Amino acid sequence: MTAPKENQTTRRRSPGMSPEQRRAMIIQTAIPLIAEYGAAVTTAKIARAAGIGEGTIFRVFADKDELLNACMAEALSPEHAVRELDAIDVSQPLPDRLAEAAEALQAHLSRMGAIAGSLGHRGGKHPGTVRGAGRDTSTTRIRAALAELLEPDKATLRRPPEQIAALFFGLLFTQPRTDDEPDLTPHELVDVFLHGAISGGAK
Repeated sequence: MTAPKENQTTRRRSPGMSPEQRRAMIIQTAIPLIAEYGAAVTTAKIARAAGIGEGTIFRVFADKDELLNACMAEALSPEHAVRELDAIDVSQPLPDRLAEAAEALQAHLSRMGAIAGSLGHRGGKHPGTVRGAGRDTSTTRIRAALAELLEPDKATLRRPPEQIAALFFGLLFTQPRTDDEPDLTPHELVDVFLHGAISGGAK
């Protein structure tokens, strides 16, 4: 019995990618590996994780250093964090909006820290910007996205949304940690931020 016609044909190839799309795919695959293995991660390991041949990496990156620098720059980029903030439903109560924002930004900061910690010791120059996302631009864009989340409650805020956003962003960056107390959950952090450190029953 002959096999069905479709089984006799060669397996369809995945749609072709442009060099820019392939670079982006390789970077996204490499970032968690760099966070785990640091600069010692091999291009062979990255290629296996991406499901491509190792030579494909060197068709879009001059060498491993260029790939590592591109990953560092991508980790510092605010693009993913801003998209997540923009996707938060503004019809939710403000505490829920800010808790979602805290989760998104804590993940962003964690990724930045993991990559910087893994690659920062390599020295050399700062990897530069990704899509115009220098440090000041990155902070400004994230604060603007936070301010948009605060805008529906503008009338109830004690300060302008932009200033509240800056304070909230600063708190996420500097949240203190103690050895004998667990970290605050996003909702706990938001509750303290919105209502202060004093219990509601205190006089």
